[in-house]
Amino acid sequence: MAFTKLAASEWTKNNQKFKLVDGNDGVLSLPEGFSYKIISKHKDIMDDSLLVPNAADGMACFKGNKDNVILIRNHELGHFPKLGSMFKKKNPFGKNFPSYLRKNKEKFYDSKRNKTECFGCTTTIVYDIKKEQLVKQYLSLGGTLINCSGGPTPWNTWISSEETVKGVKDNLNKNHGYNFEVKASENINLNKAIPLKDMGRFRHEAVAVDPVNKLVYQTEDRGDGLFYRFIPKVMGDFSKGGKLQALSLKDFRGTDCSNWKQKIFKVGQKRIVKWIDLDNVNSPNDDLRIRGKNKGCASFSRGEGIWYADDYVYFTSTNGGAEKSGQIWRYRHIGKRGVQGELELFFESSSKEVLKSPDNITVSPWGDLIVSEDGKGPDRLVGIKPNGKCYYLAKNIYNNSEFAGATFSPDGSVLFVNIYRPTMTIAITGPWAELSKI
Repeated sequence: MAFTKLAASEWTKNNQKFKLVDGNDGVLSLPEGFSYKIISKHKDIMDDSLLVPNAADGMACFKGNKDNVILIRNHELGHFPKLGSMFKKKNPFGKNFPSYLRKNKEKFYDSKRNKTECFGCTTTIVYDIKKEQLVKQYLSLGGTLINCSGGPTPWNTWISSEETVKGVKDNLNKNHGYNFEVKASENINLNKAIPLKDMGRFRHEAVAVDPVNKLVYQTEDRGDGLFYRFIPKVMGDFSKGGKLQALSLKDFRGTDCSNWKQKIFKVGQKRIVKWIDLDNVNSPNDDLRIRGKNKGCASFSRGEGIWYADDYVYFTSTNGGAEKSGQIWRYRHIGKRGVQGELELFFESSSKEVLKSPDNITVSPWGDLIVSEDGKGPDRLVGIKPNGKCYYLAKNIYNNSEFAGATFSPDGSVLFVNIYRPTMTIAITGPWAELSKI
């Protein structure tokens, strides 16, 4: 059976009422009764005169005034050296960017002589969900590198994460591999890029804030990446610093959790963990995960998306599992400020036809996981019920680019998602309540 037919048949098997239907413009396939609108795309002119850059990745949604919501969107752009006289024509933001940079260079993290070679960034979108209209969009962070994902905070900011450890050794002006904070604002506001160094220097992927226990969790996109916990000195101001730790299984020192060679976890199995303090977290030699492993910390095969909901932290391991098709983990704190904790293998894909390369993740208003695939061939948004049952919410029929940054509006009426390349930010609406009945 062909892959595309399998996806449709599995959905139909779950509920005949829902069948994936191709959109008229050939971008998404959605269940019957659902619709979508492209609200922002690559090279649109933004309200600050710059162009929407490419490579849209992680994203979060915040409540604005009246019917407005605020989306903060990462762009996973990297290092473009030696543009020279072609800087004006070849930069990702268009012909107006050189003059924009001159006026705002103090707010860019890595720039020199009125230029930058570092084009990672965030853009902010203001959208009226009732009128279904774009209100404005603008550049909100600049001079960073490989802004992959991150996570929202309860105080209406977005933590944007660099998935790189390039720096001065690579002929850049500054070291990279940090988190940066961006305020959700309806006004055009380029945030000053300040690295949150105590959160660690490594190949960051995503961030989840536990507001109840005042803890912050982070994933690392490496084949031997760690699962990190940051304990801030001041919840609400990560710039004040804090302590960085990494997860260790209490009875399995230095465990590889991929289940490739040794099946440490079965689906549904829970194990008690402890947290190991890390030092020299700025890691000039990019050895933080190695030093953590030597202390007994567990490793995960490419930790990516992460989301906090109802006392649980869910995170993906893109290459994990015996079939290397992906794992989804969930963690629950135990005791005061999570002195210990409990780690559970929530889901492990049995084949790429079920779920392939899970990347960004969010939790729906009705409690299902919504997982973005990032694998070969057409990618999907996959819903996973609390009992582990999968269904298919959307399919990219435009190209083979990944979905990224799926996030619901605060009222739960709209699911926003990015197509990575070329940048498209899409608003999906429909009978969400029906999905909870599957």
